[in-house]
Amino acid sequence: MKEIVIISGKGGTGKTSLTASFAILAENPVLCDTDVDAADLHLLLQPEILQQTEFSGGCLAIIDKEKCTVCGYCRDLCRFEAISENFQVDPINCEGCGVCVDLCPEHAIYFPRQKSGDWFTSATKVGPMVHARLGIGEENSGKLVSLIRKEAHRLAEENHRRLILTDGPPGIGCPVIATITNCDAVVIVVEPTVSGFHDIRRVAELTSHFGVQTMLCVNRFDLNMKITEKIEKFGHDHDFAVLPRIPFDPDFTKAMVESKTLIEYAGTSPTAKRIQLVWETILEATDTKAAKPLTLNKYM
Repeated sequence: MKEIVIISGKGGTGKTSLTASFAILAENPVLCDTDVDAADLHLLLQPEILQQTEFSGGCLAIIDKEKCTVCGYCRDLCRFEAISENFQVDPINCEGCGVCVDLCPEHAIYFPRQKSGDWFTSATKVGPMVHARLGIGEENSGKLVSLIRKEAHRLAEENHRRLILTDGPPGIGCPVIATITNCDAVVIVVEPTVSGFHDIRRVAELTSHFGVQTMLCVNRFDLNMKITEKIEKFGHDHDFAVLPRIPFDPDFTKAMVESKTLIEYAGTSPTAKRIQLVWETILEATDTKAAKPLTLNKYM
């Protein structure tokens, strides 16, 4: 079984549009959307939800007024200032650390688990899909990512599918780390801008730290050829597979408006053929390339 993850250093690079197109081109994939804070792969693949499950990511302190002696110890302990003068717990400020629960001398504070979101098992036109929706301002996104990745692997084994295609989150935070851990290969989608080049270095350092095979794909390459060449040189210098460039194409937006991938919307267009070449290169590279350590000093 092979898991290929598509990520980006920042939002808006076209990562999800490309992932959805790869899903159409792939053979019997299991799909996984680990961008749990702002999932949108479902907008293009229109999954039919088969199962919805609550996700409980953390706990919230609740003070029992009948047991509380108003000693104030919990207020002194709470570094997040989540307990008011009248001994009410502010659910926004409470970080769920549990210090007040463990050290309350009267055992007057409860610590029930709270619903943080939902995760879904769905059916799409190309195969099973696992995705999630984390509540607004909720934490433990990494835990939710690990949960749905585990479910995607279970579905792949159960349905005898040899490929998991994961649409990952942008950036380098906890959900990204939870997404790329123990995957087979990472494709970083980057746009040729100053911020895009800055972020690609940070993401590449992260994937190299975890020893993950890394590939770079410049989307909308013709917007700035100078930075495109700089990004590709960065990839070659660090032995990353540099994938074929993808041009700017208004058909991406037109397809998105119709809830379609570019492959479905304009399957014979030059850009669609280029995406197919990128996908074929990814499959070939995952069998031949290996990650190497990354040194960023010359690019800082």
